[in-house]
Amino acid sequence: MDIRIGIINSPREISFETSQSASEVEAVVATALESSAKFFKLSDNRGSVYIVPIESFGYLEIGSEESRRVGFVA
Repeated sequence: MDIRIGIINSPREISFETSQSASEVEAVVATALESSAKFFKLSDNRGSVYIVPIESFGYLEIGSEESRRVGFVA
């Protein structure tokens, strides 16, 4: 699943693929926003961890859960 995280006052976004489901990602971000948490953490398929401060969080885009096709379709 493709994840994009927008950061306030930054022209670039954080973009990565994760094996977490859409509902898991939504739950992590929603819990952090509703509580007094200062950040939330998500991890990608390679084991990297992304720590995003709530005060800099702009938006979250969750892509499709289907994997991309590689090659040509006849």
